[in-house]
Amino acid sequence: MTKALSNTETQNSPANDHLDGFIDETMAAKLLCQSVRTLQKWRVTGFGPKFYKPGRSVRYRRRDLNEWAETRCHSNTSYSGL
Repeated sequence: MTKALSNTETQNSPANDHLDGFIDETMAAKLLCQSVRTLQKWRVTGFGPKFYKPGRSVRYRRRDLNEWAETRCHSNTSYSGL
């Protein structure tokens, strides 16, 4: 019999820590297969994923990057919502 994980145990799992951890824009650009300059342009236009700016540095959460990328998934090129 397997024990169901409580909400607290699920929130503190290594996978959640990894997804909720912050990364810099260089790592974020690599994760999205884009250039750092593209991410910078996206921040100005509001197109890109959510970002955090503690002081002068820009940080992204892996979870936010994954969610943003999933919203851009299309099954064909005739999608008219672009």
